[in-house]
Amino acid sequence: MSDTTLTTETENTAPHGVTLTEAAANKVKTLLSQEGRDDLRLRVAVQPGGCSGLIYQLYFDERYLEGDETVDFDGVEVIVDNMSVPYLDGAAIDFKDTISEQGFTIDNPNAAGSCACGDSFH
Repeated sequence: MSDTTLTTETENTAPHGVTLTEAAANKVKTLLSQEGRDDLRLRVAVQPGGCSGLIYQLYFDERYLEGDETVDFDGVEVIVDNMSVPYLDGAAIDFKDTISEQGFTIDNPNAAGSCACGDSFH
């Protein structure tokens, strides 16, 4: 499975502009299956914090909030709140599972820079 393979969703069809790779969608499905939950969605948000000014939030959520934008990627709903949309437009979420890296990554073209630890951006 290629790390750069994206689902057929594109930035033009995603109201929030975030895409999810096939690897990330598969990992989310696996995690939800392990939890025994089919009522959760993947929420992606940007919050103030970190040494560069903004941090990513990536978690499962059962709620829909007013102003949320949602897109389905092959059975995985990705939700972005309306305040985070401008910061995440064009961002791609991937899942890496290699000897040197494991976990979800966010490739965000809107990030002008990040801190050394990679947990925050501006």
